[in-house]
Amino acid sequence: MRMRPPAKTISPKPQRSDVILMLTTFGLAVFGLVMIASAGIARSMSVYNEPYYYLSHQFLYGFLPGIAAWFILQGIDYRKWEKWALPFFVATIILLIIVFIPGIGTTVKGAQRWINLGGLSFQPTELTKLSLIVYLAAWLASSRQKVHSSINGFLGFLFILGLLGVLVMKQPDMGTMGIIAVIACVMYFVSGARFVYLVTLLGGGAAAFWMLVKIEPYRMQRLMSFLNPTSDPQGMSYQINQALIALGSGGIYGVGLGHGRQKFNYLPEPVGDSIFAILGEELGMIGCVFLISLFIVLAWRGYLIAKKAPDMFGRLLATGITSWFVFQAFINISAISALIPLTGIPLPFVSYGGTALIFSMGAMGILLNISKQTSGK
Repeated sequence: MRMRPPAKTISPKPQRSDVILMLTTFGLAVFGLVMIASAGIARSMSVYNEPYYYLSHQFLYGFLPGIAAWFILQGIDYRKWEKWALPFFVATIILLIIVFIPGIGTTVKGAQRWINLGGLSFQPTELTKLSLIVYLAAWLASSRQKVHSSINGFLGFLFILGLLGVLVMKQPDMGTMGIIAVIACVMYFVSGARFVYLVTLLGGGAAAFWMLVKIEPYRMQRLMSFLNPTSDPQGMSYQINQALIALGSGGIYGVGLGHGRQKFNYLPEPVGDSIFAILGEELGMIGCVFLISLFIVLAWRGYLIAKKAPDMFGRLLATGITSWFVFQAFINISAISALIPLTGIPLPFVSYGGTALIFSMGAMGILLNISKQTSGK
């Protein structure tokens, strides 16, 4: 009797992360280092007496740990975050409170947003964006029926947003609060919230925005300088006027990388929220289009991953992470281009800030892990 040969075992095809998204993320981070090297050279020399202080600091304390966080979180099954969501969120709330403890919290330019321990400082608000996305994704995925049919879900959503709003605005940081509110509302919409609740959120948000502008004179001045940039060219309108000069000077091709003039103590925050203006001056419209194209690709791949995610938690998590970077980039670029009032919001992956880059890269690692679960779907 002839024996049959044993059947061959077909091993499952290994799943891969979204390669296009990986290249886009890495490209944004490297592009940010290049721009920080150029935009920060003048201030580095005047303050630290070395030309590339901002570049080396961003590379050592932002890029390298960010790459590590990217690869580590890419290897962790995103579903585990559903179990960790509540303790993660509670830890973030505690950190937001610790900011106000004397000796631990640090005040810079009138804003108390940093925790300083052992010579290392970080902004809890950057962690807040990620922890809120994880917590909302878990909460909305497990409470979809409440969100659809009961006002209790709506009130719970308002409580979460209001709790963060009080702590973030206490710092104060209206720009970050705006980003948090936009991310939360997008996730709430994707979860299937009723239209009447969304309209209520939009109306309440507009009213809250107007109230916050009215109670702080500098916010009203920013709004007035946006409506009439020539009203106070040496005061509140100075930054936006200098940013527009930089963008206009760049033309189509730019004056050349490293050859911009606005970074030489003309434009405030050249490595921070104004870095897009330096980019426009040195690399011109071509450089601006290139950067915007990278964010468009990020949005395309991110929302595609959300659409193909195998469960509601993954869909909401991918939507929140993608919306974070897309809307923050849109707000920064729009503000520097005088399309909306200045907000002080940095440009994701590009502006100087180690904490922001680490958590941004970590968030992209989570998004890439979700993309692994969508392979072939």
